[in-house]
Amino acid sequence: MTKTIQCISPIDGSVFAEREALALDDARALTARSRKAQAAWAARPLQERIDLVMAGVAAIGALNAEIVPELAHQMGRPVRYGGEFGGFNERASHMSAIAKDALADIAVSSEAGLKRYIKRVPHGVVFVVAPWNYPYMTAINTVAPALIAGNAVVLKHASQTLLVGERLAAAFRTAGVPEDVFQNVFLDHETTGALISEGAFDFINFTGSVNGGKAMERAAAGTFTGLGLELGGKDPGYVMDDADLDAAVDALIDGAMFNSGQCCCGIERIYVAEPLFDAFVEKAVAIVKGYKLGNPLDPETTLGPMAHVRFAQEVRSQIADAVAAGAKAHIPTFDTDDGGAYLTPQILTDVTHDMRVMREESFGPVVGIMKVRNDDEAVALMNDSDFGLTASLWTKDMDRAEAIANRIETGTVYMNRCDYLDPALCWTACKDTGRGGGLSVIGYHNLTRPKSYYLKKAQ
Repeated sequence: MTKTIQCISPIDGSVFAEREALALDDARALTARSRKAQAAWAARPLQERIDLVMAGVAAIGALNAEIVPELAHQMGRPVRYGGEFGGFNERASHMSAIAKDALADIAVSSEAGLKRYIKRVPHGVVFVVAPWNYPYMTAINTVAPALIAGNAVVLKHASQTLLVGERLAAAFRTAGVPEDVFQNVFLDHETTGALISEGAFDFINFTGSVNGGKAMERAAAGTFTGLGLELGGKDPGYVMDDADLDAAVDALIDGAMFNSGQCCCGIERIYVAEPLFDAFVEKAVAIVKGYKLGNPLDPETTLGPMAHVRFAQEVRSQIADAVAAGAKAHIPTFDTDDGGAYLTPQILTDVTHDMRVMREESFGPVVGIMKVRNDDEAVALMNDSDFGLTASLWTKDMDRAEAIANRIETGTVYMNRCDYLDPALCWTACKDTGRGGGLSVIGYHNLTRPKSYYLKKAQ
């Protein structure tokens, strides 16, 4: 029996899009075509692959006016923010610019009668499982460098952003990337697991939940398929006693609330030096009370619905548990909070690490703020987490920030910034947030394998 995958719009709960999932035999045939097409793609000159990928990126940019409202329907981001093409283009452009150096042979020696070097060669077929929260930007992190490096790509998007993979594959095909080299698929969990366990892919990049990452590892067990995993997060911000208070409040609260809090590296907990605590909270509450929660298609809306009712209910549950345990909620319920996907943003104080809202991933518009006495206490609290994606430090003293950064268990540390992905740096993590690394030179290293050459003339 054919299974149907649906995208339920958070705007009104209606079915916005639906597609039939591929049967297992059809999915096997698709991946076989990818494998067959990959060798010819890898044999093309590097510059040709770069040019075709960037033409695909430009083709997506030309569709941005259509894509922005489409995203609002699928996952609820307000149209006023203009979509994802800026970051999408920045990441692809950087990976294109560094490709020649990143993929260059490593010369060991070249002497009379002997040549030794290390080449980076593509894995083969790369499977990209992309999330719904930033569906274009998270996908391009892997799609662009994987194709440039000579891999074929099979892309599977979350059901919440069902149309994104179609858009990407069609745009790249129009730009000249062969159809079998970059394919979009609609798969259910069972078929996905079967393909992975059969070794259909040579590398897998997954962005999603911790449980989803565990399922990927179980499916891949014994196949020796490489995995890149970006999973849950609980990213902290630390405001030191010498910080620029206004800048810290503006950035950290935006980092906590933008996209309805549904950001991989969004701020989910904030620690503030005791002398600045009261002023920080006062300013933060004023900002959040000024948000307009509503239909994301309305240009006046600054905060849209969460992507699905069940996501909003989990955030409500965390908030309710925290308040019952003694936390103070500062934001009265908004008139447009419908008890469903439209959720009032919330700031909590009097929180502790015994509360779920300070330990479990919220992935919604809520942040807990705690007072700290010194750097040691802040470091201990920041590290008191199962997750490790980013941390944000606010101070005027770079040496102090660097010393603290060296003690934090995380993948990226920012000073006086947050909620940003710099494509020149490795996007990586530790603890239950995952393993591997995307973007930067290291991104290319993970999407290729080293191959050594020892070429000696006969005597």
